[in-house]
Amino acid sequence: MNTDCLTIKNQDMKNQYKALKYRSLVLLVVFFLLLSVIVVIALCVGASSISVTDSILALIEDNGMARSIVWNLRLPRVMMALLIGIGLGTSGAVFQAVLRNPLASPFTLGIGSSAGFGAVIAIVFFNGLVNEYAVVTGAFIFTLLSSFIILGVSRYKGATPETMILTGIALMFLFSSLSSFLQYLGTKEEVHGIVFWFFGSLSKAGYREIVMSGMMILIPMPFMFRFAFDFNLMTAGDESARALGVNVPGVRMFSIALASLMTSGAICFTGVIGFIGLVAPHIARMIFGSDNLFLIPASALIGGVLVLSADTLGRTMWLPHVIPIGIVTSFIGVPFFFYLLIKKTKEYW
Repeated sequence: MNTDCLTIKNQDMKNQYKALKYRSLVLLVVFFLLLSVIVVIALCVGASSISVTDSILALIEDNGMARSIVWNLRLPRVMMALLIGIGLGTSGAVFQAVLRNPLASPFTLGIGSSAGFGAVIAIVFFNGLVNEYAVVTGAFIFTLLSSFIILGVSRYKGATPETMILTGIALMFLFSSLSSFLQYLGTKEEVHGIVFWFFGSLSKAGYREIVMSGMMILIPMPFMFRFAFDFNLMTAGDESARALGVNVPGVRMFSIALASLMTSGAICFTGVIGFIGLVAPHIARMIFGSDNLFLIPASALIGGVLVLSADTLGRTMWLPHVIPIGIVTSFIGVPFFFYLLIKKTKEYW
């Protein structure tokens, strides 16, 4: 009798998981279609409005001015916005999973501050106002440096979530202080360039930058999906995951390294774009649940939706001015963060 009841219960659980899996797949398709619609809207709107038909035709044939506007101005911004959203959304979901902390993100771990310090060094000491690749190189190097410091300290002290988070917070304050010090010493033009970089902007996105950024963001993606089941086990605690055969320190450190590389690819060409790595995984978790097999791609799609929507709003809501995307994402992220603080229960945090 007990065996029959257990069999029925197991079958019910399998049916529930199948239903949840089907629902999640449908929602992923819905968000993909939503993202496709936003892409079309982003190609159409701007200082010069273009019809939907002309925007789509401009991608496949030469239809005059529309093709020039779409290919040279809007398509690079759209592609870079998608890559940034995918990179920050995915890396944020991975950070929160492996560190078991809903506040973990590329920026609360100090990676954004370190990239900013690298950009500041390039602007102040290496003529970064003229040579934009000096800024990109500086941001990239210091992003990886902060990641290596976090991983090194964690390896020395034990790769626990607490060690990584505390190390990241210390680095965030350190690099922020160093950036402020160099701003204090810089000229008026250098300070202006530094402030603009910290705003975040897609104005200089080009196809070369898209290729380089895309390699850093898209190549690690298959590994994130590969570890999705391990992430699920790690959410129950390191001891439980280890008992089920997960190499917890190895998975955690390798995942942090890849997520840091994705973050670097997302921000080194465009400057600091905050809150996406924090907000996108939370929205995905509220809709899809905590199964990382669906949470990771959902975070990527939602990140793309948020970044592309923010850039489109920044380009169009105060013409002829273009509001930097980092400002718009902050306007979106802060109210949502307060919503989480007020509405969510103690167990959520």
